Amino acid sequence: MKARSILITGCSSGIGHAVAHGLATRGWRVFATARKAEDVARLNAEGLESLALDLDDPASIRAALDEVLRRTEGRLDALFNNGGFGQVGAVEDLTRDALREQFETNLFGWIELTNRVIPVMRRQGCGRIVMNSSVLGYAAFAYRGAYNAVKFALEGISDTLRHELAGTGIHVCLVEPGPITSRFRENCLPHFLRHIDWQHSVHRAQYERQLARLKQPGPAAPFTLSPQAVLDKVIHAIESPRPRARYPVTVPAVAFWWLRRLLPIRAMDWVLMRASGGGKR
Repeated sequence: MKARSILITGCSSGIGHAVAHGLATRGWRVFATARKAEDVARLNAEGLESLALDLDDPASIRAALDEVLRRTEGRLDALFNNGGFGQVGAVEDLTRDALREQFETNLFGWIELTNRVIPVMRRQGCGRIVMNSSVLGYAAFAYRGAYNAVKFALEGISDTLRHELAGTGIHVCLVEPGPITSRFRENCLPHFLRHIDWQHSVHRAQYERQLARLKQPGPAAPFTLSPQAVLDKVIHAIESPRPRARYPVTVPAVAFWWLRRLLPIRAMDWVLMRASGGGKR
């Protein structure tokens, strides 16, 4: 039997990198994509089949998927949408360009790729589409407005897709990590510096504390887990006969999922402000 195949975006580091290697170890044929040529070369050197895929570029999305399908003779068993970045900043400091860039990469590119994959899975009568969302897709943190917005939108469109694809054999799942060891904070910094005029903002003191925190070693928040925790959920989502619609990962993700259903809004706001340190994390 041919190995089951999966296309993963955002494999240069963190969750994407760990999931790509973890699934390859389990016998999956992994197509690990990344935006930069040097990352593609490194992933190939690590033994993965790697291709360039820039989520901001429709031509790149089309070319990468066409090449994957050429290599697999037209079949793709699973897609793990993971690539992206986080835009940090108070909502009143976010420019239209900052918001557009966040949505282009973290939502529009994902949906364009997904929509190209769906006909392939529909023809073969089965498939798994896994979206790497976040605890911030249902629990808003201060100074994460752009990232909150794009993950809230991802949750809504994924739920819609799940309903529309019911009965096709294609399952849509959301993985919702809390704090995971990765380069997420470091990758946020260039976007923050490019889009946020923090030195002239009324939130300058808060931004200074956040920038200082970026330089601190160690986990960004309590209960931080390794990417293995996400890998375990992805394995269930793509291999279980009955995958779940949602997979919260880490203690905060599970706790916030239940608390937002049990607590009054003002009480939940207090919990989230305490958990985020008022935005310091």
